[in-house]
Amino acid sequence: QPLHTLRAAEKELLPGFHQFEWQPALKNVSASCGVGIINGLSGCSSSVDDSPADTITRRFRYDVALVSALKDLEEDIVEGLRDSGMEDSACTSGFNVMIKECCDGMGDVSEKHGGGPAVPEKAVRFSFTIMSVSILAGDGEGEVAVFTEPKPNSELSCKPLCLTFVDESDHETLTAVLGPIVAERKAMKESRLILSIGGLPRSFRFHFRGTGYDEKMVREMEGLEASGSTYVCTLCDSSRAEASRNMVLHSITRSHDENLERYEIWRTNPFSESAEELRDRVKGVSAKPFMETQPTLDALHCDIGNATEFYKIFQDEIGEVFQKANPSREERRSWRAALDKQLRKKMKLKPVMRMNGNYARRLMTLEAVEAVCELVPSEERREALRELMRLYLQMKPVWRSTCPARECPDQLCRYSFNSQHFADLLSSTFKYRYNGKITNYLHKTLAHVPEIIERDGSIGAWASEGNESANKLFRRFRKMNARQSKAYELEDV
Repeated sequence: QPLHTLRAAEKELLPGFHQFEWQPALKNVSASCGVGIINGLSGCSSSVDDSPADTITRRFRYDVALVSALKDLEEDIVEGLRDSGMEDSACTSGFNVMIKECCDGMGDVSEKHGGGPAVPEKAVRFSFTIMSVSILAGDGEGEVAVFTEPKPNSELSCKPLCLTFVDESDHETLTAVLGPIVAERKAMKESRLILSIGGLPRSFRFHFRGTGYDEKMVREMEGLEASGSTYVCTLCDSSRAEASRNMVLHSITRSHDENLERYEIWRTNPFSESAEELRDRVKGVSAKPFMETQPTLDALHCDIGNATEFYKIFQDEIGEVFQKANPSREERRSWRAALDKQLRKKMKLKPVMRMNGNYARRLMTLEAVEAVCELVPSEERREALRELMRLYLQMKPVWRSTCPARECPDQLCRYSFNSQHFADLLSSTFKYRYNGKITNYLHKTLAHVPEIIERDGSIGAWASEGNESANKLFRRFRKMNARQSKAYELEDV
């Protein structure tokens, strides 16, 4: 097709094409609909001496992007209305839209060979997924879902909102860039969108749930100390020592509002306490929470975190650490080498620098344990390892699957029992590792999963995977791929 027809088709697909309106109008957001890609810092007043920061971030206006995403789903919504027997003309108001938000930092996105502007080598991507569209039934029967995202973790359903060249650890720049997004999101919570779907104007309310963040990002957004802190959890106030003594019985207590209150206490110190007492009072909230996240568990990083932990247990078991006091560096290195060699031989698993999702999935299997057991001298330790992995594999589908009640009901029912059993094993047989310490994700896996599932119905569906896999695409578009030949650059001409 000639270029101008492609351009026209493309315009319809990009945000900024469709007409819509907000009632009441959004505070501090212009009413124009035809807004395409904007400078991500628009809305932040820059001071005179700021360096020209106009290269670092590009984004869509949040409401415009949501409209575009809803128009993409137009046919699905109309079909859903038909299927649920809601006549088209009857329902023009009362639509509720559930949005999952994801935000993730990526390291090393330097141009391998390109002459773009000089930018930091790190990027942050913020994106959203429309998880479901439901409508309030007229007869007071509650909500009827007219659309549910079948693949909530695919990069196809994960719409990019903002691309930024900053380091996710640079809190000031990150807050400056995400500030306007937070402001727009806040404005949209108090307003309704009027948009024509299926030829009729309908009104939508949006509910935002920031669940696609890894722990580092959650701690940064919610003002908590970094993940090595004694306050081990982003969902409850437990300290690391406490979490290793009582592994299972905790409930979710933290929330955005509470974090804000605690920050105020931290800032003002109303009871004139010492730094230690004050820190204990606010449970490690020592910065201003700046974006509301939904307290949940990130399934992907949970997988990776727990696999790292198992990898270390495997090393310790090969070296029979439970008998020794403190082994030397050399000893540890030799156990690790033995473990890597064995995994490579039996499982075809190459050692990796940093644990990644694929390695974690291969490592957390019974055959990997069998391979490790060949190196473990005593039979009872082997049995303990097998049992540990069996329990873990029983627990894992509950926080990995999109809909646990449907996909693994038995494991869901047994979860609390299994996690209790798992914790008992750790605190008896593997006591040497869990004496007064426990890793953050292991604590969450054991203590918080049933409660989150009861509240949200799923953990896996709300994970950050969609955003993570879209990171790959981002690298691809930045020409960051491994095949670095000049011929390859011509493919998109």
